[in-house]
Amino acid sequence: MIDFKGVSVTFNGEPVLRDITLHIHPGEIISIVGESGVGKTTLLRLIYFDLLPGRGTVNVGEFNSSTIRKKDIPKVRRSLGVVFQDYKLLEDRNVFENVAFPMEVTGLGREEVNSRTLRILADTGLSHKRNQMPSELSGGEQQRVVIARAIVNEPQALLADEPTANLDHASASDILRLLQQINAQGTAVIVATHDYNLAKAAGGRIVVLHDGMLSEGGRAASTD
Repeated sequence: MIDFKGVSVTFNGEPVLRDITLHIHPGEIISIVGESGVGKTTLLRLIYFDLLPGRGTVNVGEFNSSTIRKKDIPKVRRSLGVVFQDYKLLEDRNVFENVAFPMEVTGLGREEVNSRTLRILADTGLSHKRNQMPSELSGGEQQRVVIARAIVNEPQALLADEPTANLDHASASDILRLLQQINAQGTAVIVATHDYNLAKAAGGRIVVLHDGMLSEGGRAASTD
């Protein structure tokens, strides 16, 4: 589904990623582990074509980084959900409106938007928070809204950039369980994290990013 072949990225003359080769299978859960600043976010940006490699290619479904047209990039992004570390919620919209927003942008009918939003809010444990504003939510609740918004268009893969970094242990555990539930329903989940214990708890495959290069970290047994 997602393929990196000999991918390198350089910023201001400094190599960030070096000769990355990685295949991510449909429906798998994979953790990319590395310290802050090693290029985990850069790797995720390559997947949703916010960045193109300086060398090598990235394939996402039928699209290739070497040949993709600018007008086709939104098509790739509609097949992906992205969870940002800093939430990026719309502060002037309530929970329901934040989750509904991606569907409104694609022109989905109002009835379908409403029914799908209500279903996703129920699936993510947010039904009782639907009318609250982001500023009224805890960090864990805000991250749930971000995840709900990311999966509302039923993506093939969910990219999560340090999804638990700003959360206490209990909230982080809740978010991890939610990601596992989403994966169990058939969505590939790609987690970038500095926390190796989180990666082990997630289950699935672990790869380690260090000095711009990837190495296999093995497979972890899920704690479910």
